[in-house]
Amino acid sequence: MPPSPPAIFHIGARRAKRLRAAKNFPSHDFVHLRAAEDVVDRLETVLKRFETALFYGPGAEHVRQALTEKADIGEAVTADDLPGADLSAAAHNLPFEDESLDLVVSAMAMHAINDPMPALLEARRVLKPDGLFVAVLPGERSLFELRIALQAAEAELLGRVAPRVAPMMAVKDGGALLQAAGFALPVADVARLTVEYEYPAKLFQDLRGAGETSALLAGPKGAIRRDVLTKTIEKYLELYPAEAGGIRATVDLITLTGWKPHQSQPKPLKPGSAKASLRHAIMTSTERTEDPT
Repeated sequence: MPPSPPAIFHIGARRAKRLRAAKNFPSHDFVHLRAAEDVVDRLETVLKRFETALFYGPGAEHVRQALTEKADIGEAVTADDLPGADLSAAAHNLPFEDESLDLVVSAMAMHAINDPMPALLEARRVLKPDGLFVAVLPGERSLFELRIALQAAEAELLGRVAPRVAPMMAVKDGGALLQAAGFALPVADVARLTVEYEYPAKLFQDLRGAGETSALLAGPKGAIRRDVLTKTIEKYLELYPAEAGGIRATVDLITLTGWKPHQSQPKPLKPGSAKASLRHAIMTSTERTEDPT
């Protein structure tokens, strides 16, 4: 195994932020709800019944509540490190035997763990052959407007910038991680949401209420300085105004899907096994399209 990447997040701080936000979460969870709908939409396209399923992460219960008959799920349990889930568990340490589940869904969890690879390998361990893994998480352009406004404000007032918005996964990196973890038929795609706020303060309220404020190890501790916050709002309104007034915010939702390998799955052809020459096909196509006159 390669060495683990350096830690980015303070896991204890993130858990504390989520605990504080828990009682107000339903008022600020619209992105989690949309993520759950995307997962269920994906499951509805799979022509397979999943008798046993695990949903874990902050959006796990939303996924369970959004399930439809067409998604074809048998028994489903939820896991999280906060009270309220069926099981208390972390993504890298799931309390299931090897090859015991048909479906594992990571719901809005993988963007805030220091190393996604152990979580991917753990999901692969507990899946049965031909079991499906699905993850939904914010992607790299999420909240880029806030990041740029904060950086512009700090640079102007303080002459420096500090990490305040967490780095997030690129869709191409998600597909590469699935492949590296040994999943077959990996797919990664992204849906972009644009949210408009009448007041910038409402965006900050939603982030706090969803437990998604910064938990970076390297980030500044404590509340942001009032003058920096005021300047950030000014920059945000200037750079990213909404058409109806206020501001706009981008959220990219990446969905990753991969299958536990099984002999029934289609296999890529071996290099050199093609029966026809690409060069010949191109030449033949060109010949067919030439003007006979």
